[in-house]
Amino acid sequence: MTDDRLCINEIFFSIQGESTWAGRPCAFVRLTGCNLRCSWCDTEYAFHEGRMMPVEEVAAQIIGYGCDLAEVTGGEPLLQPAVHPLIARMLEAGITVLVETSGASDVSRLDARAIKVMDLKCPGSGESARNLWTNLEHLTSRDEVKFVIADRADYDWARDVTLRHKLAARVNAVLMSCVFGRLEPALLAGWILADRLPVRMQLQMHKHIWAPDARGV
Repeated sequence: MTDDRLCINEIFFSIQGESTWAGRPCAFVRLTGCNLRCSWCDTEYAFHEGRMMPVEEVAAQIIGYGCDLAEVTGGEPLLQPAVHPLIARMLEAGITVLVETSGASDVSRLDARAIKVMDLKCPGSGESARNLWTNLEHLTSRDEVKFVIADRADYDWARDVTLRHKLAARVNAVLMSCVFGRLEPALLAGWILADRLPVRMQLQMHKHIWAPDARGV
């Protein structure tokens, strides 16, 4: 990969379905490639499908939507060096940029103006050993941490990580969501309430608006 071209899986304009920005119109750019293979992954098509595009062309398409919120996602977007000039270009255009990352890739190079949404991998993903814990040192009060919960063991793990690292005091929000179709939301809600845990439960709004396997939304 070079610093002026990106392998792009898809670019689209939709409603943000997750994070504290849920419900907002948002321009998305999904990069191709991921170094993880989470058991519940819902974007396996992004592992390999994509086409090379110049950074300026990608930025122009995102800016062309006329939306002040954009998300860079994947796959794992931080695997491609040219993601950094893309982020800078969007920020310079006055866009709030969210970067969804697995937590297994180094976030220290990210532009401080971007908002990190870090998806720390629970044991049920099969990839929890890949979490790069030094990334927590680079989180700010503008960033968000997400846990995708498959079962009670995942919840207990996420709760302990949240409390041990005092995440609720370090970031804008700690997010917990269910693996879609695998864990009943009411169960997760009950666990959070029982523990008085200072987190924000979320559902993947886009999967309730459109078909759960729809692309480009």
